[in-house]
Amino acid sequence: MSKYETVIGLELHCALKTNSKVFSPSKNSYSEVPNIYANEIDLSFPGIMPSLNKEAVRKALKMSMVLGCTQPDELLFDRKNYYYPDLPKGFQITQVTKPVGINGKIDLYADGKDFTVYIHDIHLEEDTASLDHYDTYSLINYNRCGAPLIEIVTTPCLHSGEEAVAFLEYLANSFKYCDISEADTKKGQIRCDVNINLKNKEGKYVTPKVEIKNINSFSHVVEAINYEVKRQTEALDLGIEELVQETRRYDESTNTTIRMRTKVDSVDYKYFVEPNIPRIKIETSYLEEIKKEIPVLPNVRLIKYIKEYGFTEGEAKTIVRDIDLSNYFEELVSLGVVPKTAFNWISSQIIGYLNKEYMNIKDFYLTPRLLKEIIDAINNGVISSKQGKELFYLCLDEKQEPSVLIKTHSMSQMSDDGTLSDIIDKIIENNPEQRKAFHNGRSNLFDYFVGQVMKETRGKANPVKVKEILNERL
Repeated sequence: MSKYETVIGLELHCALKTNSKVFSPSKNSYSEVPNIYANEIDLSFPGIMPSLNKEAVRKALKMSMVLGCTQPDELLFDRKNYYYPDLPKGFQITQVTKPVGINGKIDLYADGKDFTVYIHDIHLEEDTASLDHYDTYSLINYNRCGAPLIEIVTTPCLHSGEEAVAFLEYLANSFKYCDISEADTKKGQIRCDVNINLKNKEGKYVTPKVEIKNINSFSHVVEAINYEVKRQTEALDLGIEELVQETRRYDESTNTTIRMRTKVDSVDYKYFVEPNIPRIKIETSYLEEIKKEIPVLPNVRLIKYIKEYGFTEGEAKTIVRDIDLSNYFEELVSLGVVPKTAFNWISSQIIGYLNKEYMNIKDFYLTPRLLKEIIDAINNGVISSKQGKELFYLCLDEKQEPSVLIKTHSMSQMSDDGTLSDIIDKIIENNPEQRKAFHNGRSNLFDYFVGQVMKETRGKANPVKVKEILNERL
């Protein structure tokens, strides 16, 4: 156990899912072709004026509610002044004075325990262009310039890579649950900065804060945190490196962090209120309207599945990462299917089929009602579990209801005691050596007799009945 406490704060940027950009009518879309989604406003031509995207505001406010934040009484934007080649205006329109959310709180579960994440603020801003660096030159792609972006800043309240990733997974799932963002890291739609330092047992910071910039995958977040904690701990204990406040980057080829620049003082961005966007009153009725659109969120479902249904953390995450899959599961349970049975069908049969066919569960032929028919047929002894799996795929191939296919394919189990007794008696009579060996202690031969009965009946015999009768006969 470490003698230091790890303290982590996160800053996450996420691109919003809107048709146009936040301050211009340019298309908000990802493309491999550079500079096809940029207009005069994005490029800051003389005389241009921003025009606020209402849908971007709505989605930013919705995410503010998802994170338990307090929303402002009015919408207000600020200018953040700095020069960089990816920022055509020489400033960024963002929020400082009145963000769309402050003082949030969300309860989560990770690594077998509950924990709470506290949100400092969430604000709506415009994204920058993207830079591609080469050996002797750099290229600017303005497709992303002006795209609607939300930045979520936590307090330094996390204490491990596992907690950080659990929070990031919750955010990514929530973006999708609420149709706020596609949250695709491959398209650069989520970028994360991690701030890390250490405290001693007395609660005093013993290392300066280190910021790790632009980590673009959740697994790299854990690796970056683990490496940085190890580096700072060894620097303290062994004196092998002087620790300073700095910005570092994660190198995925070596799983290490590398210094980019040191920080002496925080940058003064000379913020002031954006003069070209008027203050906009946010009505309570508008906020209530947005709040009604928010579904039951992934953290609530995850904790319910673990604590009420007895799922492992991994099982629960399998279900909650997709709202459509989770809704399907919820409907199965509401119809009376045992939660663990519902999970087993989803994880062992449905997910594999959906992945193979590149299909969303919304387009899946077997609705929860139809899948319950199959499960009931198995539970009631109408068909065996093996036949149930066969019936599952028959339904998908023939697009027919289970009850119809059970009849047309003569799939009903043989459960008549008399018929089964005759078959079993014949099999025992034809296998005298196996019967003798069974009576002499080879109890595993019981399964041999079960198998012979199933073979004789082409899998249609009720296995429970077969075992009952074999027990009597043997």
